[in-house]
Amino acid sequence: MLAYRHAFHAGNHADVLKHLVLAQVLQRMAEKDKPFKLVDTHAGAGGYSLEGRYARQHAEYEHGIARLWARTDLPAPLADYVALVRAFNGHRKALEQYPGSPAFARMLLRPTDPLHCYERHPTDERILRAYLADRPHSEVHLADGFAALAKELPPTSRRGVVLIDPPYELKTDYAQALAAVRTALERFATGVVLLWLPQVALVEARQLPRRLINAAAAAPRGWLQASLTVAPPGEKGLGMTGSAMFVANPPHGLADALRTSLPVLADLLAQFDGASQSLEVHQP
Repeated sequence: MLAYRHAFHAGNHADVLKHLVLAQVLQRMAEKDKPFKLVDTHAGAGGYSLEGRYARQHAEYEHGIARLWARTDLPAPLADYVALVRAFNGHRKALEQYPGSPAFARMLLRPTDPLHCYERHPTDERILRAYLADRPHSEVHLADGFAALAKELPPTSRRGVVLIDPPYELKTDYAQALAAVRTALERFATGVVLLWLPQVALVEARQLPRRLINAAAAAPRGWLQASLTVAPPGEKGLGMTGSAMFVANPPHGLADALRTSLPVLADLLAQFDGASQSLEVHQP
């Protein structure tokens, strides 16, 4: 796990889906005056240069955020997401930087909203700590974010969001991600819990969505899953064809925002004729 660096994948199609959902959730949570806590279990470095050697190695962002960057006809949720990426780039014309989840949080959280980040890679943790050093109510920990949830929840404000975004480099990440969702909902039943999951040819990946549905059965505001398939399988059926975001206790209006955005993303980010999207919503 410690070999993983998100800089190789910054701004790709999975980031677009993940951060679209995250931005919508944070914007909607901030509509109420009472503070809320965000816990980011796999926070990364906070932001990434798209001109650096890591991002340029595969240039995955060219099939992700770059396809949205110059569009002026996007639905409002996607336009808001792109506007945040533009703000992170200092509103310059060129796309040079991509914000990680802590950067989206910094742009959308209010000063009174706590932000607690966990990252196990020491270099990324050091960069993130410097990035958030002047933000009030922020903590950065060089620690296992999965293990941290038990002590982070419930928040004192009784309002909170948990973002779980593991690299899934190890097959055990799938079981740990499921356990983390269960822990979060057991300790904080009304919390908004977001989990990113990849679409890959592994038994663990195919089983996880069904198991998440069972884990979220008791969530008082139900759950939704937004899925995006944009690439064909690689050689021998390997590679990531897309990804999904699972949200327990989704805020009001999130499903509607995704209904307008997912078809546009499937069209703009498609790398083959079979690109597709889906939105499954369960309301108790």
